[in-house]
Amino acid sequence: MNKIGDHAVVLGASMSGLLGAAVLADFYERVTLVERDALSSDVANRRGVPQGRHPHALLARGAQTLEELFPGILDQLAADGAPVWSDGDLSRLHVSFGGHRMVHRGYSPLVDELPGMYQPSRPFLEAHVRQRVSKLPNVGLLDHREVLGLTATEDRRRVTGVRISGDRVLPANLVIDAMGRAAHTPAFLESLGYERPPEDHVVVRTTYVSQTLRLPPEALPEQAVLISPAPGRPTGMFLGHNENDSWIFTVFGMAGRQPPRGTDGMLAFAEEFAPEHVLAALRAGEPLAPVVQHRLPSSQWRRYDKMRRFPDGLLVTGDAMCSFNPIYGQGMSVAGMEAVALRSVLHHGDTALSRRYFRAAAKSIGVAWRLGAGTDLAFPEVVGRRTPSTRLTQRYADWVLRACEQDAAVHAQFTKVTGLVDPPAKLFHPSFVRRVAAVRYLSRSPDPAGTGSRRRAS
Repeated sequence: MNKIGDHAVVLGASMSGLLGAAVLADFYERVTLVERDALSSDVANRRGVPQGRHPHALLARGAQTLEELFPGILDQLAADGAPVWSDGDLSRLHVSFGGHRMVHRGYSPLVDELPGMYQPSRPFLEAHVRQRVSKLPNVGLLDHREVLGLTATEDRRRVTGVRISGDRVLPANLVIDAMGRAAHTPAFLESLGYERPPEDHVVVRTTYVSQTLRLPPEALPEQAVLISPAPGRPTGMFLGHNENDSWIFTVFGMAGRQPPRGTDGMLAFAEEFAPEHVLAALRAGEPLAPVVQHRLPSSQWRRYDKMRRFPDGLLVTGDAMCSFNPIYGQGMSVAGMEAVALRSVLHHGDTALSRRYFRAAAKSIGVAWRLGAGTDLAFPEVVGRRTPSTRLTQRYADWVLRACEQDAAVHAQFTKVTGLVDPPAKLFHPSFVRRVAAVRYLSRSPDPAGTGSRRRAS
């Protein structure tokens, strides 16, 4: 492939930064990753990723993107110990959305259509991706470096590089900010005479508390337990099996509900909604690490796609552009979608690159944003913009979730949408609406024998 530039610099070796660097390697002679933390080949939590000690979901779209960018990486994750749900046995998952327990018996058609559900920890996954990126011959890594600012042309219409610690300037044809939610690009833009990007917020006030455990063998038949908030209860939990026979137990609260920071308090907090057999397994668990806490005041989308002026030679990706309520596990998958969007626009050169990229990325972000924000805004305590259609959509979503309690095909389509594989419009396709309506009708029909029991959809 012909290169379109000599040097690209990516700020931050986060998942979004690593994926961005992998894409840029096909289009630039050299790519340099600049990271504040000291990095090694070991699987370890990083200071710059405080949420790395908490659970991370690799949604179906995220798994597809990883495999597309790094062929064979999913098999490698499994071979190295990441648990995988790939047999379609629904009894191995305990999932509840909005107070509705998803169908949990029988076989799921998902396994015939999507990659398996991979459950690596964040450090484990990041280490594997970083190893793949480090093997790219034209990608270099500068770790333990602080980013101090950007350099630009005299007229400030183009970013020309980045200043880093050690009194060093890295000239670049393109700089990508992947430094997370606290990224300084808005301040950099202001220093260059540009406006800050407008921001969308949904004020969720989410706090989550996690502990890594080892459970006794066979203590739990499921390999993942997810209980999301429900009407009147802005709290929930997650329990997932990771590599090295470890589990991460997390409890979370929205709208200012704060779980206790301690194992006993976490268990007491979960008693409101967790099944007794899950609580029993947790009580028998052995803590492997201290309890950790993380807070997110709001889902935040910096709308670079709406800026009237933006310098050439600069892009933004990952949480630096949009960070989501973490209970939906969308972040890594959306970062992958942004990398795919970047690759697509680079195939057409670097003319008007920022405008084309931000518009393309906004399409991917918008889908995830509407899914997450729509769910969050069902809680009256959450602050955000509600459109006239919000209530109607939320009511229909409840009907879909009720159907997911009984119908594996409805559940599979719902999972493909929330996994960012299919667009939300799939949930409004006439054939799907008819199926949801049929399940709803059958579940409300009395038993013909007069027992008062409900029929189950096939």
